[in-house]
Amino acid sequence: MTAQAATAAATAVLDAVETAVVGKREPLELVLAGILAGGHVLLEDLPGLGKTLAARSFAQALGLPFTRAQFTPDLLPADLTGAEVYDQRSGEFVFRPGPVFTGLLLADEINRTPPKTQSALLEAMQERQVSVEGTTRELPEPFHVLATANPIEHEGTYPLPEAQLDRFLLRLSFGYPTAQQEWDVVSRRIDRRREEQTVPEVLGAAELLRVQQAVEDVHVEDSVGHYAVELVAATRDHQHALVGASPRGTLALITCARALAVIRGRAYVVPEDIKALAHAALDHRVTVKPELWLQNATGAGVVEAVLGKVAVPAAVEPVPQGTA
Repeated sequence: MTAQAATAAATAVLDAVETAVVGKREPLELVLAGILAGGHVLLEDLPGLGKTLAARSFAQALGLPFTRAQFTPDLLPADLTGAEVYDQRSGEFVFRPGPVFTGLLLADEINRTPPKTQSALLEAMQERQVSVEGTTRELPEPFHVLATANPIEHEGTYPLPEAQLDRFLLRLSFGYPTAQQEWDVVSRRIDRRREEQTVPEVLGAAELLRVQQAVEDVHVEDSVGHYAVELVAATRDHQHALVGASPRGTLALITCARALAVIRGRAYVVPEDIKALAHAALDHRVTVKPELWLQNATGAGVVEAVLGKVAVPAAVEPVPQGTA
């Protein structure tokens, strides 16, 4: 698939999702960038701001099998991965796959389930496989997780450990809509005369894999790559940081920047792509010193500081091959 065709496909997906999710084009671009980069996205936001709707809309627009797992304190790993069940007719154990065997999994309220179940999802996210009763089973391709978390709910929750947060390519939020956007939500609900919303299918699983392959052809200039490396390295040296972003953060920046370049109609990455993704890719990978909690020090503050500190290289359009 050419870069132009991939851009057209990505634009069509975003247009379809925007028929359901109102006024959130920029964060929706970042969610799609995470998917086109082959990764998983954590939507951490207040209740009622469209996290679940966005996940379902992306699944419909991308033509992927969709399952939703409601994470609760009593959810067991087998409830997620599946289990061996004894079949009385055949006298043998038969594997019954769980909701993780899908194309797009909505892990709703992921921070409400205990670490044992979180670890089962961790293997699926990182290795694209699950292990049940000593047998390893591959997950279908493509496989993506869109997880949601409520940042203000603490009772009965289990904060995601840094190791699992690191497996999410991006973490982002939608935020409250403007007054006009909120009225658009209400007026659309009045016009359609029902609660349910559906979006048209734009791609299929095979087409999504081709778009993801087109992302791999996006050019990254050395200066832009070094800019991403310097940004991540600067988070480790910041005075407020206990632990800075790992090299996985650099990889997340570059891979998602290539996908964002495709979405925005380019076959090459520019520094603005890196800057647009810096908070979503790095905030959750920075741990601030615990004694700074009175100063409201956050990972986002560290990333904002290094964005203003590291010199931005000039954008360079690559010269097409075969030209002098």
